[in-house]
Amino acid sequence: MPNTQDGWIGGAKYEDFMGRWSRKLAPEFVAWLKIPAGAHWLDVGCGTGALTEAISMHADPASVVGCDPSAAFVEYATRQTRNGRVSFVVAGAGSLPKHAEGYDCVSSLLALNFFPDHVSAVREMRSLVQSGGVVSACVWDYAGKMEFLRYFWDVVVEENPSTREQDEGVRFPICNPASLAELFKTAGLAEVVCEPIDIPTKFKDFDDYWRPLLAGTGPAAAYVASLEQNRREALHRMLENKLRRSEHGAIDLIARAWAVRGTVS
Repeated sequence: MPNTQDGWIGGAKYEDFMGRWSRKLAPEFVAWLKIPAGAHWLDVGCGTGALTEAISMHADPASVVGCDPSAAFVEYATRQTRNGRVSFVVAGAGSLPKHAEGYDCVSSLLALNFFPDHVSAVREMRSLVQSGGVVSACVWDYAGKMEFLRYFWDVVVEENPSTREQDEGVRFPICNPASLAELFKTAGLAEVVCEPIDIPTKFKDFDDYWRPLLAGTGPAAAYVASLEQNRREALHRMLENKLRRSEHGAIDLIARAWAVRGTVS
């Protein structure tokens, strides 16, 4: 599960940094999955509830259980959700909640790369799905077109090459289509498909880009928090000079995610 050194803290701060983008991605992911109405879902690593909310709003489920090892995230997600078909529980890989008849779809949005043992996690997800059901996940393309993080880490590593191992594109080699497809096949899933989903990430100005990086949530923000003031200011200047902006100061970028699914035969 997420490394505590990555600074996973309060739900509101996560929303400002990453949640606003995961809430754009989640409905696209649900539409891509094409799960029939009336299904029972499990959302693994639900965080602040972006995928759970998208399922409840767009997939007409019979039920959705969202689980996360962070009690703070589960508390936040519970407060934000008013739907009798949705419930949340504090649980992570190794102790995922079961459904008496098996789930129709067990899915994970933007969490799979943080699991310490990817194969065991996907196998556990598979074990909870009834025959003919679906296991799926979606992760950011950290090494490629997840642009606002790619710009950040490229500047960080250029300024200090010793930080390369902290770069999420390096840390999470699972986040590419070949590796994801191989993972799902190794975990015993059939009919495996992996495709990209792109969403726009528009920041109204540089402050809108920089401010969430000061909140300490996620690997990039945790790195910023670790810097002394003068180095933080230098990073601010380098990023401000690097990021391309429109004539009105807006920063228009793309965030690519890789969506993968497989069937339980």
